[in-house]
Amino acid sequence: MSVFPKHYGVIVIGAGHAGCEAALAAARLGVPCCLLTINLDCIAAMSCNPAVGGLAKGHLVREVDALGGEMAKNTDVTGIQFRQLNTSKGPAVRSSRAQSDMLLYRLSMKQVLEDQENLDVYQAMVGRILAREGRVYGIETTLGQEIHASTVVVTTGTFLKGLIHIGLNRFPAGRMGDQISLQQVIEILGRIGFPHRKA
Repeated sequence: MSVFPKHYGVIVIGAGHAGCEAALAAARLGVPCCLLTINLDCIAAMSCNPAVGGLAKGHLVREVDALGGEMAKNTDVTGIQFRQLNTSKGPAVRSSRAQSDMLLYRLSMKQVLEDQENLDVYQAMVGRILAREGRVYGIETTLGQEIHASTVVVTTGTFLKGLIHIGLNRFPAGRMGDQISLQQVIEILGRIGFPHRKA
């Protein structure tokens, strides 16, 4: 086991939409931040639907934008279609939606992260969240390296204990072809007071 020489204020596990925003928010506040992802080439990947906004996500995207988040800015740069949904209906069900170029969105967000001061981005799989006396103090990668921090933010999305269902078959995975986040993460969260509900 080795200990990474730098101590971070925040470690963010997972570099999807939420992880990117969390890491950028911390770094922009001047907090040294480490963003960990299973694959550097999949940062901010739009798995199958390149939509930003819409009826379900539109309010959230606007709130992230109002708070200075990067998602809407990145959508402005990489958007290929912008439209207003449900224009023939009442104002309560209207919503803005953009479609982005999936490759450009990912590459653009990766560039923003790499250029951000106070933010280090690493490719690593988290094996354990480290805790002592009910307090988190970092993570350990599957290669046995410890990275210490005051705060750990878990934004693994569907990769945490994820399952893919195809017909009657099911198997552990993140996106199709991607690895799942390890069970140890769930177990350590349970030990420090965050029980996981079984599906």
